[in-house]
Amino acid sequence: MSLTAARQDRPELQGILQEIVDSGFVGVQLRVHDRHGEWVGRAGARELGGTDGPPLDGHVRIGSNTKTFTATLVLQLVAEGRIGLDAPVADHLPGFGLDRRITVRMLLQHTSGLFNFTGEYVADGTVVPGIPATISGKAWVDKRFTTYRPEELARLALSKPARFEPGTDWSYSNTNYVLARLLVEEVTGRSCAEETRERILEPLGLTGTVVPDASPEIPEPHARAYYRYEDADGQETVDVTRHDPSWISAGGDMISTTRDLHTFVSALVGGELLPAPLLAEMCTPHPKAGYGLGVFAQDTQCGGTVITHNGGLAGHAALMYATPDGGTTLTAALNYVDDAALSLAGAFQEATRKLVAEVFCAGRAGASG
Repeated sequence: MSLTAARQDRPELQGILQEIVDSGFVGVQLRVHDRHGEWVGRAGARELGGTDGPPLDGHVRIGSNTKTFTATLVLQLVAEGRIGLDAPVADHLPGFGLDRRITVRMLLQHTSGLFNFTGEYVADGTVVPGIPATISGKAWVDKRFTTYRPEELARLALSKPARFEPGTDWSYSNTNYVLARLLVEEVTGRSCAEETRERILEPLGLTGTVVPDASPEIPEPHARAYYRYEDADGQETVDVTRHDPSWISAGGDMISTTRDLHTFVSALVGGELLPAPLLAEMCTPHPKAGYGLGVFAQDTQCGGTVITHNGGLAGHAALMYATPDGGTTLTAALNYVDDAALSLAGAFQEATRKLVAEVFCAGRAGASG
């Protein structure tokens, strides 16, 4: 569908995209599949100061949407009887000194209590630092081409005190998904990237999706990503489209497109990747955070439910939403100027709220659910 046609057909969606850009994002590209068919639109720019719009199906670093792919891999191994969902992770990864109470389920649901190696926010608003990450300012910029191995990230996290006793609370931690990656690799004897390609990408024809490991490259076409930081000379903004994503590993390193994310989430909720009992487990939310096993189950403002995961990574972000039957999906790619203060976090949340209300509640943004 042409951009012109898209604007004529869904002006309400195009208006929200423009609001997103007006709130501070450089560019946004949206793909919706619903009862009206497929709609693709965009607003803003491919790069700062540019006039060309972001590519309509460009590549984007999908951040924590990677966790949904990683969780799917683990659950496939559970389905094959090679991993027990409620078995101790230490049975498969004995060399890390893991608390034997930590189960595979706790990794996927963020209930292990393990310290987040990218830094941990505590109740008083302070941060306990981990590796240089995007909450670290110039330290991350200076080290953005450093390669980290997943074992290194896991050992750093395990050297820090746990946040709580395993299974007693919920706290989002990238450490859980680095351990999930190591679990996949230990059980299969192959890299997580190889398993992802063979089990998910190739069967679904996801030709625009990449597991980059330590490669800083991102395929064309793509919008540019930026990061702003403070140093002795004042405020600097740098292009960080290329960086080594091994610092986030299987917690957020993948690259995809809105088309591929639509295909993936549709197949996932449609039962193509997991048997029904495990898909039901995946989509059953923890009461504190609404997080299942690698996905959120989120109530809409009009009384429905969507299965979702979003992710932001150093100036790129991706949205992925689907109704439980896969009949309606929303996938989006954003490019922006990131910073240690997460300055656009509020605008990001408001943008997603408006898009979800429009797509899944027919625009009834004020409806109660």
